[in-house]
Amino acid sequence: MNDTSGQYDTIIQECRNLFGKKMKDYGSAWRILRLPSLTDQIFIKAQRIRGLQENEVQKIDEDERSEFIGIINYSIMALIQLEKGVVEQPDLSTKKALELFDKHSAQTKRLMEDKNHDYGEAWRDMRVSSLTDLILQKLLRVKQIEDNQGKTLVSEGIDANYQDMVNYAVFALIHLNANSKYQAPNSK
Repeated sequence: MNDTSGQYDTIIQECRNLFGKKMKDYGSAWRILRLPSLTDQIFIKAQRIRGLQENEVQKIDEDERSEFIGIINYSIMALIQLEKGVVEQPDLSTKKALELFDKHSAQTKRLMEDKNHDYGEAWRDMRVSSLTDLILQKLLRVKQIEDNQGKTLVSEGIDANYQDMVNYAVFALIHLNANSKYQAPNSK
């Protein structure tokens, strides 16, 4: 049996650790970003991943892993922005930002567990490239919803799309970790 919950927690902890370090370096400067700006940042990362998957040569020494981690962290920032709203000046301490990170990552994990129950962990048979494409599809949906001023007729809202992007990125990292035998360093 696969330990999805444990694998998920390991990846989220790695993302959280990086998020915390960046909070110490930069503070909560990201709090000024409007949702379309966060969406565009995620889009850039997803496009970069797709380029890495399709191109034989890369000129920047970063791999898919770091970009998937970026997708997770930017998506959680977007979920925080949806909850708190955009501000003119950074307003969150590292402690509060990490509390909000934990809250939204826990809600997103619950969604993953519910979907895994219903879908039977079908993602385990998917390719990383397909997960990348699904993230890009979600991004295009979010952009359309943003262009519609957040209004949808029958579709789920922006928050569910950001949560799905987190979960697809986690699944991709689980696959990449299994293929490379990568183990995240223990966090303290």
